[in-house]
Amino acid sequence: MTTNDVPAPVPDSLKGHEIVPATDFLRVTEQAALASARWVGQGDRHAADGAAVDAMRNEFSAMPITGEVIIGEGEKDEAPELYVGEVLGTGGMPCEIAVDPLEGTDLVARGDAGAIAVCVIGAPGGVMAAPDMYMKKLCVGATAKGRVDIDASIADTLDTVARCYDRRVKDLSVIVLDRPRHEDMIEELRSQGARIKLIPDGDITASMSAAVRGTGDHLYVGIGGSTEGVITAAALECLGGEIQAKMWPKDDAQRERLKPFGLDDTDRVLTSRELAPQPLYVLATGVTDGNLLRGVRYFSDGARTHSILMDLRTRTVRFVDTIHMFSRTPLREIRL
Repeated sequence: MTTNDVPAPVPDSLKGHEIVPATDFLRVTEQAALASARWVGQGDRHAADGAAVDAMRNEFSAMPITGEVIIGEGEKDEAPELYVGEVLGTGGMPCEIAVDPLEGTDLVARGDAGAIAVCVIGAPGGVMAAPDMYMKKLCVGATAKGRVDIDASIADTLDTVARCYDRRVKDLSVIVLDRPRHEDMIEELRSQGARIKLIPDGDITASMSAAVRGTGDHLYVGIGGSTEGVITAAALECLGGEIQAKMWPKDDAQRERLKPFGLDDTDRVLTSRELAPQPLYVLATGVTDGNLLRGVRYFSDGARTHSILMDLRTRTVRFVDTIHMFSRTPLREIRL
């Protein structure tokens, strides 16, 4: 065993429990992706999401864990499955679960790129509970980590990121959700000469893409969902990147909702470690093709999935290409 193979210390909250390895959770996102990908291009976002939720919950329910959903499909009265507070598993390793069974429901309905199934497994107390509302986010990879500031101007941020990558601003690729609320920011980005990739949905995928070299993406910025921000924080912690975030309530009622969470100071900058203090694993499987992950590919007697498995305990990131056999007697040879 080399030094790099030595697992991180077991969190105190997990001592005395058998630790379920990260690879055992891979079926959770794989099965959610396989189920929802059947709905690609069918125009039914709810059916696609429902298929992913059912598949993900079934897999969690069979695992030797006592897992509490911290980020899920909504409160108990809003969601019959994977609701916040639901406890999953057959009993065993205590953990916290943050999920987006199908990030990009509209992407799947239209057959667009970038949809994924994603989950985070954290030690107890390892994932921040957050109300579902808007959050302002700035996400970068390890190359620019510790160098950016969410309160800086767009021009200063672009200049900083460009210097980190030793390139010009016009050589940067910035991902932004295509929303009316971002019109002024998009114009400012254009005025600085940065290349912009407007996406219809999927800011978890976009943030991870900005944190992985070779995707051609360097920065994600904008206002999106807070629950997605928590999942993003865990992923970027695994990838060595960084998220800076601020809660972005749209009215007084939402400001009141922040108080029980201790988040009513909307000027407070939330860091990766605050949003995800102790994640163990982050797993994502592509549903439709994207920069980071390929989508589900079906063939006559099976399917192929492409996943990323991030394990903070063993400090490893794996890209996993899996062939799923739907028949006991495969009709075709396995292809590379």
